[in-house]
Amino acid sequence: MPFPGRKFLAIFGLAGRIFLSAPAVGAQTATPLAAAPGETNVPLSTLDLGQMLQEDSSPQANRSVMGRFLQISGKRYTNGVGTHARSVLWVNLRGEARRFTANVGIDDEVVSPIVQRELRSAYELGMPEYRLVNGRVIFQIYGDGRLLWKSRLLQTGMPAEPVAVDLDGVQTMVLVVSSLGDAINYDDADWADAYITMRGAPPKAVPPPLEDSYVLTPKPAAQPRINGAAVYGARPGSPFLFTIPATGQAPLQFAARHLPRGLHLDPDSGRITGVLTRRGEWHVTVTVHNALGKAERDLKIVGGDTLALTPPMGWNTWNVFGRDPDDAKIRAAADAMVASGLINHGWSYINIDDCWQNQHSSKDPRLSGPGRDERGRVLPNRKFPDMKTLCDYVHQRGLKAGIYSSPGMYTCAGYTGSFEHEAQDAQTYAAWGFDYLKYDWCYTTHSARDVSLFEQRRAWETMAHALAATGRDIVFSLSETLDVWPWAREVGANCWRTTGDITDTWPSMDFIAFSQNGRESVAGPGHWNDCDMFVVGKLGGGRLHPTRLSPNELYTHISQWCLLASPLLIGCDMTQLDDFTRNLLTNDEVLEVNQDPLGRQAHRISKTENVEVWAKAMADGSQAVGLFNRGEFPERVQVAWTELGLKGRLAVRDLWPQTDLGQFAESFSATVPRHGVKLIRVRPAARP
Repeated sequence: MPFPGRKFLAIFGLAGRIFLSAPAVGAQTATPLAAAPGETNVPLSTLDLGQMLQEDSSPQANRSVMGRFLQISGKRYTNGVGTHARSVLWVNLRGEARRFTANVGIDDEVVSPIVQRELRSAYELGMPEYRLVNGRVIFQIYGDGRLLWKSRLLQTGMPAEPVAVDLDGVQTMVLVVSSLGDAINYDDADWADAYITMRGAPPKAVPPPLEDSYVLTPKPAAQPRINGAAVYGARPGSPFLFTIPATGQAPLQFAARHLPRGLHLDPDSGRITGVLTRRGEWHVTVTVHNALGKAERDLKIVGGDTLALTPPMGWNTWNVFGRDPDDAKIRAAADAMVASGLINHGWSYINIDDCWQNQHSSKDPRLSGPGRDERGRVLPNRKFPDMKTLCDYVHQRGLKAGIYSSPGMYTCAGYTGSFEHEAQDAQTYAAWGFDYLKYDWCYTTHSARDVSLFEQRRAWETMAHALAATGRDIVFSLSETLDVWPWAREVGANCWRTTGDITDTWPSMDFIAFSQNGRESVAGPGHWNDCDMFVVGKLGGGRLHPTRLSPNELYTHISQWCLLASPLLIGCDMTQLDDFTRNLLTNDEVLEVNQDPLGRQAHRISKTENVEVWAKAMADGSQAVGLFNRGEFPERVQVAWTELGLKGRLAVRDLWPQTDLGQFAESFSATVPRHGVKLIRVRPAARP
């Protein structure tokens, strides 16, 4: 995450991260234990720190993570590694190490000298006020998968804790710093005076072990099944499009009873189209059948002002095409959404991100030109010759289309923004046929005097009102670096980013996945916290590469986004979906957790340094529960029924392989692999 994106706490009346300017107390030189003949003390800082995985900034040799001197509780160190929790470093020792020594703690850079003195006094006196500080980490050292040493809970201002670990015979050492706070703003951690005593060749920092891909989702049955959302909202008078997601051996035939006036069902495609004539709620019985059987399901249609009654599911150009989207790529993505079968599992949006407009400063003839015509209407660049025809193409496949802009004069990539043309742009998007707008807070120095709450709300509200006045249902999604989640619903947004941009690395995904607790209070039908796009499949922005997330990490990625009721937007090349990625995106029991009509977001039930349990209430009274292992080795993870507010015998179903695990009286536990998950659904057991 970029440094400006951090949110800071006020401590003893002082706000934010205030770097030290006063002299350090007792500057320390490196003083490792004396090496015996034939042994060498190798500084940890000399290893390849590019192999260290961490969730914020980059590790630093002999400096703090923010590039200052290493200092813990007033003592300065000349040697060591500055990192930021959560961080992990794998080191190959080849059985030739003797010991590891260090002094560890949270770096003093997170607070001012005045606050440090107050904190040290509070710590020494046992004052409860000390717990106001957010920095809370634990250091761990593993040898060949076995925990060799663990620090106490270390907080800001506490003295460094000495480390001396015997490494005789250890092949691989893993150094871990875990965050135990609800946020990571003060988790700058130091391995100070850190040395590995070796008898042979120097140690080597190495990547974590590779995993083989493994498929958990069973193939869809030949018998018909209706998938996706069981509730759908639309405004009366707006064009209506809902494709019933269904799987089964082709051909499938669809039918519906009790459709509201103005809507019609195509029995071959399963598309419901038309216009709702009035407000209200209708319980429509949807049926699909083939030669092998029939499936039936209730679909609630709500005619009102609220869109996105379940989180939007679709695809976005940015993570694969970056600054180079074009008409042909959008059409190909729509075709692939249908051909791959993803449309049969509820995936519906095909969204264009930044760079579809003209760019005032471009020398590329495809992109240069006026931003608007003589009437002020925004102009697509030459890569998008006819936006209405493109939207029609997407709609003809039963899908919806999305577009992108900014409240500033320019978008984040420097293309034409919507400043002072909000109503006109909204009408243009509607006339073209778009169903979704991603609105990004960039180049707002002209449209907003500052980043105050008033200025932010004014910019978002202006576009929200403009979209509502178009006569077309357009989902409104905020994408920003500002903390809008507490009030974004009030300005008319349907979803809003709660994070910076995701990358296809474990530190990035892991941080986003497990930093969302406490935001569940604002989520619900029509208003969703957005954790950014999926980083699955082949990604790029130029040269394609497979996602760098491991299989375990990908299962964690999909599971947590579904538990968090986040919008699900695929970011890969849809024309190159491999079987493993398709399998990840078509597990209907997992997607049902995301699309549950109750619209609850999961919250954290329990947390230790390596494992977390999250739970989400479901509309049928069951609960979806994720047992996560953020650690580097398999862990036993347990959830007690009392933690869920339940009691008695509960039936447990494993959602990825779609298998029943049995009935459990008081709790459930499972061994979860490194960076992996066990996603279950629990409900009261049927009486015999």
